[in-house]
Amino acid sequence: MQIIDGKEISNRVKERVKAEALALKSNGITPTLAVVLVGDDKASQTYVASKEKSTIACEMGSVAHKLPESTTQGELLALIELLNADDSIDGILVQLPLPKHIDSNKILEAIDPSKDVDGFHAINVGKLNSGLDGFVPCTPLGIMELLKEYNIEVSGKNAVVVGRSNIVGKPMAALLLNAGATVTIAHSKTKDLAKVCQNAEIIVVAVGKPNFLTADMVSDGAVVIDVGINRLDSGKLVGDCDYENVAPKCSMITPVPGGVGPMTIAMLLSNTLKSAKNRKLKG
Repeated sequence: MQIIDGKEISNRVKERVKAEALALKSNGITPTLAVVLVGDDKASQTYVASKEKSTIACEMGSVAHKLPESTTQGELLALIELLNADDSIDGILVQLPLPKHIDSNKILEAIDPSKDVDGFHAINVGKLNSGLDGFVPCTPLGIMELLKEYNIEVSGKNAVVVGRSNIVGKPMAALLLNAGATVTIAHSKTKDLAKVCQNAEIIVVAVGKPNFLTADMVSDGAVVIDVGINRLDSGKLVGDCDYENVAPKCSMITPVPGGVGPMTIAMLLSNTLKSAKNRKLKG
């Protein structure tokens, strides 16, 4: 069993991004990410701080808009309009979740698709599902990078994605399908989930439930990618997979923490760089 080291691969991606960002800077373009945070959600504040730190470390511009919980939907839309029109901004990320009085879908759809480095806009979703070039959500994109770096062949493999969210499950399935895998999307209404997973050579689990994927659901030699980050009452961080019992059956597996997590920010920076390169081509 081999452990897939997301920290190491994310550092490689960041080094590549940094080198390309410096090259763009010498041509007068500083790849710049604007992050919008509404409210006082502690987890969101931590994520945003981490994104800012990583962006600056990769020689990229970082702009943060931290708005109060009372911000109206109209005020947020007005800010996005300004960021869309600002030629110095390459990527716009609105940190989710938003306060309940704001419609997240309306906000995400207001972002210029060419600056939608989170890959959530319907146009980018459509491009992904059509096999066209656009922005892909960062977590699934990071998983594909891990598979590539570890020489895990996807084409022709049976893959099961457990979870059907717009952020991970659906785009993950589309990426695997585009790469030639035979893909099953499983979820809470799937009958005999264990049997479905037992037929998989690659399992991506993203349901947000600790220790959900158990050893009896995994075939010998499978590759397991665990997207979950759950904090137990003890304070310990665990994934969606019962790591201790599942790992011995796998050929490769991602740990939690240190697996998929670090890749998300790395791919966000990669997407922002891509947008800046597109800006250079337009210029």
